[in-house]
Amino acid sequence: MRRTRILILGAAGRDFHNFNKLYRDDPDVEVVAFTAQQIPHIAGRRYPPELAGRLYFGGIPILPEEEMEEIIRREKVDACVLAYSDLSHEEVMHLASRASAAGADFHLVSARRTMLHSPRPVVAVCASRTGAGKSQTSRAVVRLLRQGGLRVAVLRHPMPYGDLRLQRVQRFASEADLARHRVTIEEREEYEPHLANGSVVFAGVDYEAILRQAEKEADVILWDGGNNDTSFVEADVYITVVDPHRPGHELRYHPGETNLRLADAVVVNKIDSADAEAVATVRANVQRVNPGALVIEAASPLRVDDPGVLYGKRVLCIEDGPTLTHGGMRYGAATLAALQEGAYELADPRPFAVGEIAETFARYPDTGPLLPAMGYGEQQVRDLEATLARAAEGGVQAVAIGTPVDLERLVRIPLPHTRVRYELEVRGEPTLDDALAPIFAMTAPWREVEPVGDELVPA
Repeated sequence: MRRTRILILGAAGRDFHNFNKLYRDDPDVEVVAFTAQQIPHIAGRRYPPELAGRLYFGGIPILPEEEMEEIIRREKVDACVLAYSDLSHEEVMHLASRASAAGADFHLVSARRTMLHSPRPVVAVCASRTGAGKSQTSRAVVRLLRQGGLRVAVLRHPMPYGDLRLQRVQRFASEADLARHRVTIEEREEYEPHLANGSVVFAGVDYEAILRQAEKEADVILWDGGNNDTSFVEADVYITVVDPHRPGHELRYHPGETNLRLADAVVVNKIDSADAEAVATVRANVQRVNPGALVIEAASPLRVDDPGVLYGKRVLCIEDGPTLTHGGMRYGAATLAALQEGAYELADPRPFAVGEIAETFARYPDTGPLLPAMGYGEQQVRDLEATLARAAEGGVQAVAIGTPVDLERLVRIPLPHTRVRYELEVRGEPTLDDALAPIFAMTAPWREVEPVGDELVPA
């Protein structure tokens, strides 16, 4: 009997997880290829046989998504499975139409089907859009859990941009671990703040193996999501962050709307910088689709290391890359901070962009006057450095750094510069403590303990 032939549409993360969880050992299914989108330098590789399993002795090719119709016809594909995130509902249906016209079915796999089970209590932090504020929410949740006497392991959404065989299971506890795994700027943006707070981060490709490793070191698992993807792990408390800077997007993007409907608690973030009308719109949308969710209001106030660097200057703002690209934001923390601290002008980096940075602007032409900290590979990092050098020669006077990574350790910045930082600040009630009450109730039998080294012993 002929095996069902599947093409997984992905972006180096969710696609691999769906394959591992649903298809790797299924003798009735053959995954003929993955396609690549959103992330540069992914197409042209192979999902290696060491990870693909016994049914795929040659591994699985990763091909450009723009070749989807040709792949469907050439490989006689029966169904395309969408496995990446932060697409508008309209974009999802364009992909479905392309698949249908080429002769393949189009599948959206249930979020719950792809979730792993853990015997440990699990908190998931997800979002409606990239850049809504998952990272600072995750850090705030970890602090509360640790204050309650619990060991927390952070599972970060996958970003496997290097050698997939070496990235099967990754554990990050120090700068040395980041250097050893040769992580990208995008990975550092997510890992460094957790490490600075004393957390251990697990990531990689095979999340079954990653979860089992993390369970050995933790009382509670914290899923720190990527983009607006759903959790890979069944959660006892599911927290979804929504962004009133983009009101209505919580109902118009995939799978962000799924996250909203799955949520036990919804964090309406950035109320300090969003319009009151936009906050009210988001709250009304949350109430309409998930009336049982706990709704928490929060701010993400900005703190500038050295405000004097920006005052009265022509400032170039460097922002988190994915938030600006597939997240679609037109400003970020650095932009808001530069305006807040009296910058004379926001410099447009596009005239100075070179190489892959220029290609990024061409691909995302609506990006405003700010520079995405693109760093998916060594060439992008060097092009970012060259762009900054040209900006210095072109009259830019200062740089505001809004990306969470300590960028000056990786890139020479030939101008006065300062970092912009932000943490979650819950306003009013209910609070994150209220959202986490089920976790504290589940762990009550062993929370009356004191940490000694890496172990917990009775108080």
